[in-house]
Amino acid sequence: MDMQVRTAGAKSAGMEDLRNQYALIGAGPMGLAMAKTLIEQGIAFSGFELNSDVGGLWDIDGPKSTMYETAHLISSKKMTEFADFPMDDQVAEYPSHRELKTYFRKFAEHFGIYQHFRFETEVLSAEPLGKSGEGWRITWREAGGDEHSADFAGLLIANGTLSEPNMPEFEGTFSGELMHSSAYRDPEVFKGKRVLIIGAGNSGCDIAVDAIHHGKSCDISMRRGYYFVPKYVFGRPADTMGGAIKLPMWLKRRIDGMILKWFTGDPAKYGFPKPDYALYESHPVVNSLILFHAGHGDIKVRPDIDRFDGHTVHFKDGGQADYDLVLAATGYKLHYPFVEKTLLNWQGDAPHLFLNCLHPERDDLFVLGMVEASGLGWQGRHEQAEMVARYITGLKKNTMAVKALREEKAAGFTRVTGGMNYIDLPRMAYYVDKATYRNAVTSWIAALKGGGK
Repeated sequence: MDMQVRTAGAKSAGMEDLRNQYALIGAGPMGLAMAKTLIEQGIAFSGFELNSDVGGLWDIDGPKSTMYETAHLISSKKMTEFADFPMDDQVAEYPSHRELKTYFRKFAEHFGIYQHFRFETEVLSAEPLGKSGEGWRITWREAGGDEHSADFAGLLIANGTLSEPNMPEFEGTFSGELMHSSAYRDPEVFKGKRVLIIGAGNSGCDIAVDAIHHGKSCDISMRRGYYFVPKYVFGRPADTMGGAIKLPMWLKRRIDGMILKWFTGDPAKYGFPKPDYALYESHPVVNSLILFHAGHGDIKVRPDIDRFDGHTVHFKDGGQADYDLVLAATGYKLHYPFVEKTLLNWQGDAPHLFLNCLHPERDDLFVLGMVEASGLGWQGRHEQAEMVARYITGLKKNTMAVKALREEKAAGFTRVTGGMNYIDLPRMAYYVDKATYRNAVTSWIAALKGGGK
């Protein structure tokens, strides 16, 4: 399917009034889930995507992709895929980014999504036309540079959460190459170099393993400890090992902690700091290769950085070492540059939204995919999309369920953490407890289906 076919159904609107349609920004996994549910609910919409195709960050060639050549899912395909569109049998249990790009293109073709999107199109601004329900004016720029505006019934934001680098400031100046993991693509960049990786999240550990194999040497600087989870337990993907019975958190931590000790041992014996928080209060690192290499002396664990001085990096424990390349795997910030933060009810590091997607006051503004939880997968995000689509449908009928949901989100709410005390980090600002979150979302879906609650 070529680009001419893919864009044929979405022509420029100029200043046309499209207030019978919703504007959907983004064609990554969340945008695709939202588009699919809008189509199913008969809700008219126009999609906007900066890339030339679907897939979001999983398309390594996309203009906002932060993917790298050796990247794979850290969750298994069975626990990640959309329930009504399983991945092909020949796809690996932990698929590569290239397999996932193919998967999303097949998804978009299967559900007739392509014809609803304008590709190679950047949304420049989104402004409310008035109070809730009065619509939004969207301004965008096409690949050729032409700018257009149109008025829409509402705004659906699904442009992802992992595209804007969170680059810390460092004291001093580094004379070698300093880069963020968002710019990393191929391990050849490490060839013959003394490498320091800053940050030991999932990407940081993945990239450190690349540097071990391709660089002259590799150290990793860690501010805090992590829990390390192997990808396989007893020959099965670790995330498929959970039982049907939901255990209380104190018991789940005890059992899972015992399993981790069996399969990963004590990371502290390799120099990794002990976590200063309980298991599941932060996203674990799904990578046992970093421990394998630490046990073989291939990588040295360093504390937090104090300052740079030429090629020398000074650490807070008084140690120092020289490096040619420093890569900061320090995560990402939520970034919605086309809309003012105040319009998103931004509080702290993230918008404060009911169930992470519904604005407390406006019924024509939704943020999709700003949700993270261990094991949530794309199906959990699909449920979020379905809830939003059914809410939009119910608004026209003003059903009892819509009235109840509107009242609940306007009355004040807290994030759905299930009582978990997540650590205070920007990447955890929109973290939820999977079971509690999915129960709440599916409960509202059932109510909205029936019209009452």
